[in-house]
Amino acid sequence: MSYQSPISPGISWYEASLSERPEHPALDGSRQADIVIIGGGYTGLSAAYHLAASGVDVVLLDAARFGDGASGRNGGQLNTGQRAWAEDMEAEYGFTRAKALFDIAEEAKAHLLQFAETHGIDIDYRPGQMSVVHKPRYLKHYQAHAELMASRFGYPDIHFMDAKETAERLGSKRYLGGTYDKGTGHIHPLKLVVGTAKAAANAGAHLFENTQATGISSENSRVTVTTPKGTVTAAKGLIAVNAYGGSLEPVSAAHVMPIRSFIGATVPLGKDSPVLPGGESVDDSRFVVRYFRRSADGRLLFGGREAYTADNPRDISSHIRRQVAEIYPALADIEITHAWGGSVGITLPRKPFVREVMPNVISAGGYSGHGVMLAHFMGKLYAETVAGNRERLKLFEDLNIPPFPGGRSLRAPLLFLALSWYALVDRI
Repeated sequence: MSYQSPISPGISWYEASLSERPEHPALDGSRQADIVIIGGGYTGLSAAYHLAASGVDVVLLDAARFGDGASGRNGGQLNTGQRAWAEDMEAEYGFTRAKALFDIAEEAKAHLLQFAETHGIDIDYRPGQMSVVHKPRYLKHYQAHAELMASRFGYPDIHFMDAKETAERLGSKRYLGGTYDKGTGHIHPLKLVVGTAKAAANAGAHLFENTQATGISSENSRVTVTTPKGTVTAAKGLIAVNAYGGSLEPVSAAHVMPIRSFIGATVPLGKDSPVLPGGESVDDSRFVVRYFRRSADGRLLFGGREAYTADNPRDISSHIRRQVAEIYPALADIEITHAWGGSVGITLPRKPFVREVMPNVISAGGYSGHGVMLAHFMGKLYAETVAGNRERLKLFEDLNIPPFPGGRSLRAPLLFLALSWYALVDRI
């Protein structure tokens, strides 16, 4: 069994814009710990920090550099609530559980911002999030959602935008309306990774990069992780690899599917650009969602998931530029300075997958595009569980997350067909 190392077509603007990115050694030899973590993204690093800060001896392994997966290469949008809207969660689980899940997501948002402030991490936070509509039939649903958020879930920061307000805020007439959320925003995701790793190391966590986990087992109340140059033996383990688990652990692999996502960064647009004059982030109503925002230096960062066969930065750029031009025709020939891709972990119902997949080993992932906020907090919830309070993590463990159909051989082809179908539906 092996842990799938990320393949990154193109250097991201996030990586290029960092002033520093400290390196951590590879594991050479064997060691023991209280907790072993596989995966150096938001979940793993946050768990390592909170565990080490409470006096737990923790070892974290990553097959590549911290943040080389989705945590350091994503769209940077925090969002609000869970990936599924609160009213949809209520329809499935009832109001009490839906409200508890919404409230924990709000706590996750506040925790992330407070964590960055406490540890002096400049994450380039900018407030404001728009969710915009590309088909008339969705407008009533978005308007009802904004009203329900205030009246039923106690969240008054979202309001419905008509076509005029949407066009003014976007600098484009491409969309028909949507919602504006002043209670959330967007960040520089790789800065959060680097800052969390520093905090974890300062707290005493033992962090190892470029250390592939080749297997994990749990026997006789001991968890053992094998690597090319040694083993880590611990009382408990956390698998936090999200989309990059490969065949490391079969239960997680059956429930969390990697799909490719691609982002391009343009040259700075200039202060007089009409594009997103308020600096908010945007996602749209397509199933194959498009998401975009302005960076701290004024670039348009634009992402989507339709370039299924893109293999290099040049291919990514052409796909991204075409999508940009649909919304902002004046940018049809804009220079794209950076183009990159990565894998996002999704589940069938677009809700996080959290399970004890073998004795004393919990796996967490499948944030389905909502991980910037939720994944970091999941690490804190795991640390709470180790300390003896599993109640809040159980909110996620008890979610109904079925495996993808088709088994190992057919999962990917079936998902490709499904996404291709939804991409077609998005266009008609």
